[in-house]
Amino acid sequence: MNILLRTLVRWFPLLAALLGSSAGAHERWFYDAANYPLRWDLFFQPLPLALFGAVLLATAAGAWLWRARAGRDLLPDVERLGATPERHRLLLRLIPLILGIHVAVPLLAAAVQSEYFTPNNLLEKGPGSIFGLMLTFVALSFAYGGFTRIAAVVLALLWLAGIPLVGLTATLENIHFLGFAAFFFLNGRGPLSIDRLIFPRLEPSAERMKRAVPTLRFVLGLNFAILAFTEKFANLPLALAFLQKYPLNFTGALGIPLSDEVFVLCAASVELIVGLWLMLGIFPREIIVIAWLPFNLTLTQFDWVELVGHLPIYGAMATLLVWENNTRGIGRWLEGMREGVLGVQGARAENVQGSEARAGSD
Repeated sequence: MNILLRTLVRWFPLLAALLGSSAGAHERWFYDAANYPLRWDLFFQPLPLALFGAVLLATAAGAWLWRARAGRDLLPDVERLGATPERHRLLLRLIPLILGIHVAVPLLAAAVQSEYFTPNNLLEKGPGSIFGLMLTFVALSFAYGGFTRIAAVVLALLWLAGIPLVGLTATLENIHFLGFAAFFFLNGRGPLSIDRLIFPRLEPSAERMKRAVPTLRFVLGLNFAILAFTEKFANLPLALAFLQKYPLNFTGALGIPLSDEVFVLCAASVELIVGLWLMLGIFPREIIVIAWLPFNLTLTQFDWVELVGHLPIYGAMATLLVWENNTRGIGRWLEGMREGVLGVQGARAENVQGSEARAGSD
């Protein structure tokens, strides 16, 4: 274990460079990729295949270590850091609100600019106006917490509409929005929402709520994995052209100079590892820290466009840092979502008491 930690510390600057220069900056957002179709033949070359094999071996090793530790992260959870169970539940109650706002902001930005979720996918005026109107409904619903589960279904349908509107590749690159649609459909907008106050019958069951965060984690990981291929492994010319315009390959400054081609392929490998480990739930807290710190390295170069576009990812990462995929963690989540002053059970009890009071007065 000590050897593993020393290795991570030694190589973290390079991992930060690779991930921060790749996952942090979506090439298609800032570079015209119209002349760069996917090139799967470039993936089936010795170096990409060797790195892909190394990723699979690292994932297998990580899964073995995760199982050997009985699913315990190396980093402490909030309760081991001193938070009481009640304050942990209070923190969890805030998560749907935080996620709702983080998703609403980029959706509103896309709506007013007639975009299919991201800046590189501009829509024509007619479809763009209709799409923008529906995105506005979803954004406001998530922000205020009204008719949230209905809005989640609408968001899923809007994501599917991308296949005929912008093509399969662009649609898959935005699959994280499908993950947020699934989260809000399975969980609702939680205690701090309009739904909980006046539409308690729209609340999901406890069984659905249990699956909300794992589903979001899986789709977030899938998004990382997809981008590793569509912007790097299977589109090396696009990545190289992007680096020519934006020289983000600063591995030389770390004393480990890599050519642009090797840099891109290594970046794809790191991005794929992050995706696979999130999908499989392997050391999620550690993976989030590795991905989160360098994720901000390119913000100063790509300013508010990148910041707004990545807000949903930031929200999902924060969620995974405080959520635990075990019996205690799931129990805490359900307690946070369903109990308390604005709990589901309390709301239903109030409805029953109200009905009995009206029956007595009659």
